[in-house]
Amino acid sequence: MKNCKLNIAGTLLLLLIGATVSAQTGMPPIIPIWDANKVELKLQKLNNDIYAIIPTTAEKETSMGIPQATTGGFIVGSKGVLLIEVMLSKRLYDQEVKLIHSVTDKPIIYAVNTSDHGDHCFSNYLLPAATIVIQNEFAKENLSQNYDYIKHFMVTLFGTNRGIENSVYRAADIVIPKNSNLKIDLGDEKLVELLNVGTAQSPADLFVWMPNQKIFWAGNPFIAESPAIPWLFDGFFLEPAANLKKVYDFLPEDAVVIPGHGRITNKAGIKYTIDYVQELKKQVEAAVDKGLTLEQTKEAVKMKDYDKGYVLFDWLHFNFNLPNAYKDISDNKKK
Repeated sequence: MKNCKLNIAGTLLLLLIGATVSAQTGMPPIIPIWDANKVELKLQKLNNDIYAIIPTTAEKETSMGIPQATTGGFIVGSKGVLLIEVMLSKRLYDQEVKLIHSVTDKPIIYAVNTSDHGDHCFSNYLLPAATIVIQNEFAKENLSQNYDYIKHFMVTLFGTNRGIENSVYRAADIVIPKNSNLKIDLGDEKLVELLNVGTAQSPADLFVWMPNQKIFWAGNPFIAESPAIPWLFDGFFLEPAANLKKVYDFLPEDAVVIPGHGRITNKAGIKYTIDYVQELKKQVEAAVDKGLTLEQTKEAVKMKDYDKGYVLFDWLHFNFNLPNAYKDISDNKKK
């Protein structure tokens, strides 16, 4: 666990101090990546009393390669609501609550954060006191120790005066350890499974699965459909590569998938992430076997077949995904 925290802190520091702004430095080409002061959220009904919450722009802009705000959702059970994601700011949280109240007057009894990134958890402090907050075990540990630092990181990527500065730490009430799950029966065959499979994007990942309805909230590990590529910037590669494939293989072909930042899709719609990661692994392994340096590997592994218009492709591929792959694969070879 300590190594995980150090890697994440190092990544955040690089982002914060990014010396110059270009496609291949620590800072993204657009800031804010998406504007929390402009995002509008809407409901999309998935099944009886089961809803996704998605940005109104997601349906059109996902395929255009434009980064989207956080998706979420909620399930109305016999006694109350299970909310998935609380969003980055009060403005977006208030939109969520309004959408919930448009279909039910039942209270929010559970709130699930699928990541320790602020756009998934920063509005926990706005939840009713009785709401039970659920996180991955690592997420709680990291947030409890590095909350202000993570806030600075989020301001760097998403801008000042977006409501981020107002966030106050609220501890999770229930945590799920690595390689564990938690089942919550909301009644009326609404069984919710919260899965911690280990690092799939970061050590704080948590997946939400409804086996009876075959509905899956994929969170940050599966950001969006093509042309988006994964955000593997938390310092890891080989473990995410294995876990992404494991999660993908676990899903039935007819599963409904709500990505972390894109329009609602299906299993086929997230295969692009698997294909990109597996091809990156293959090409970086070949480069390491040839004895190439990191800089030489960047020149050799441009992966233009996967550069299909995602605005953040160069920033993610050359600054995070490829270097993390190179480090993990090089270190693994030395063992």
